[in-house]
Amino acid sequence: MLSEVENDMKKSNRDETYMKILSSMLVVMQNWAEKKLLNYHEYFNRGTIGGIDNLLPLGILSTKILAECRRIETEEGKKGDVKVSDSSGNRIDHYIRSSMKNAFARINDNVKNATMGGRGEAYENLLQLAKETEDLAAQERELFSPILKKWHTTAGSIAAVTLHQCYGEVLKQHLAGTKMLNSEIVGVLQRAAKLEKVLVQMVVEDFDECGNGGKVIIREMMPYEVDTVTIRLLGQWIDERLKKGKKLLLSAKKTETWNPKSKTELYAHSAVELMALIKETVNDFFEIPIGVTEDLILDLAEGLEKIIEEYIIFVASCGSKQNYLPALPPLTRCNQDSMFSRFWKRASPCGVRVEDMHQLMTTKYQHPSPSTSIGTQCLYVRLNTLHYLITHIHSLDKTLAVSPRVLSRSRLSSRKQNVTSFSYFEQANQSIQSACEHVSEVAAYRLIFLDSSLVFYESLYAGSVTSSRLRPTLRILKENLTVLTTILTDQAQALAMKEVMKASFEAFIMVLLAGVPSRIFNRSDYEMIEEDFDSLKRVFCAIPEDVIQKEAEKAEGVISLMGQSTEQLIEDFSIVTCETSGIGFIGIGQKLPMPPTTGRWNRSDPNTILRVLCHRNDRTANLFLKKSFQLAKRNL
Repeated sequence: MLSEVENDMKKSNRDETYMKILSSMLVVMQNWAEKKLLNYHEYFNRGTIGGIDNLLPLGILSTKILAECRRIETEEGKKGDVKVSDSSGNRIDHYIRSSMKNAFARINDNVKNATMGGRGEAYENLLQLAKETEDLAAQERELFSPILKKWHTTAGSIAAVTLHQCYGEVLKQHLAGTKMLNSEIVGVLQRAAKLEKVLVQMVVEDFDECGNGGKVIIREMMPYEVDTVTIRLLGQWIDERLKKGKKLLLSAKKTETWNPKSKTELYAHSAVELMALIKETVNDFFEIPIGVTEDLILDLAEGLEKIIEEYIIFVASCGSKQNYLPALPPLTRCNQDSMFSRFWKRASPCGVRVEDMHQLMTTKYQHPSPSTSIGTQCLYVRLNTLHYLITHIHSLDKTLAVSPRVLSRSRLSSRKQNVTSFSYFEQANQSIQSACEHVSEVAAYRLIFLDSSLVFYESLYAGSVTSSRLRPTLRILKENLTVLTTILTDQAQALAMKEVMKASFEAFIMVLLAGVPSRIFNRSDYEMIEEDFDSLKRVFCAIPEDVIQKEAEKAEGVISLMGQSTEQLIEDFSIVTCETSGIGFIGIGQKLPMPPTTGRWNRSDPNTILRVLCHRNDRTANLFLKKSFQLAKRNL
């Protein structure tokens, strides 16, 4: 009938009376049809769904003809009280959005009326509302969308977007008065995320069917507009989690012993607890189903990094190598009738020689056992703990780098500029590397100068080189290195081994230059000492040869001095002393200044050459030292 009316209107002479009567009738028909179409969820159900299929053409055609009537009306273009759109698609869009909003408002009122509206009940309401909204979406997809798509290809998408906006607005209102992100809110957000997935799926299905036409609809479906509120809540949530980390750190400082618990747990339990808490925090953060900014992720990372750095400082608080370096004895000149020799002669009427004394001292080392103390093993545990942190920080970096639902990246973008390898924990990584070097150094110096002191610094070359070679020391050193590789993780061993090598070379130099007064050296000892040092270097064969050679240069320079004649040593000493003191040359009646002890041993250092002379067992060295510096004999 309406199709015939449309044709008659086009054939008419556009009589004004005819057009007015037609418009009046169409307005009545349109109002009657749209009353139901704008609220079709209220008027139609599974049993009466066929009625909407008949009502839609009535509403669409009456609107279309009415629009044409209005177009050809008087030039004044009076449109009356009825608003019409210029396409059937727009009218269908309007029907869907209106009916969905009305249906959502009804279920929202029903849910609120079912409870008294307390704060806890409000969260229950949101959960119930999400469920009923999902049911409404399912009803729309099953009953109404197939019919509406005959007139609008993205009818299902329009319904999904409308429901998404409606629920998002209610969610935002409820979150606005919330002060803390608790488990109830997280539950609501998770349920909202589930609803969102259902609605997105409706959009995706329409998009697959209609092609590019769905893109406009998809742009409307942004994440729930609750970002300002939830970001505030997330910030507070982060602060609470960081407080837990700080409490754990304070507890660790009071209770951590660093003792190796077992072969499978060679790092601090406090580190395990801390990283578990941090991992849980990060995982929980990303399980909260809301869009977050990169700035917020950066805030989380920075807060976690501060806790990690504070823990690193705690792990690395183990003293310094200076705690284990022996004090340098006063400089004295060597003579054959030393105090050490006379002491043993008086103590042994039968005439026990110094060589025999050293043999007695080293007998216990014929069958060596490790001398690694518990304190040194605890330092190994600290080192393992630092490497445990390295592994888990790397994992955290990966988790943050692929963070989902990121909305903006302002601060991070500026930090990433001109950086090929970005890390959220860059400062912590640098701190760990420094801490590893420090703890490795302290552990090495403790092992060599404390645990191995008796067999190394105190007894090597005591009495004479011939009778007190390095072999017993090497046996103990190898056993201690076995303990080191047993306790330390594979990642920690290389640096620790290198530091032990450096400490061993340092101890060897100090034996030659600053050992106990019982040591005397002849020029003929040079080859044995050189051979011993070569044996010491071979203990560390697992270290790259170029690294060994670089660290050995200082010791080898000192050893080469011991192969020079006394006269050459005196000449070299005089030259470098004049050069370093700035006096140019020594005039008649002038004496050489005493060079300061810097501890930076090398063959060009005047104090190093002086110490070689002090340990040189010959008359020329003795007279030079007496005349130049009035150094006392060792037996005084």
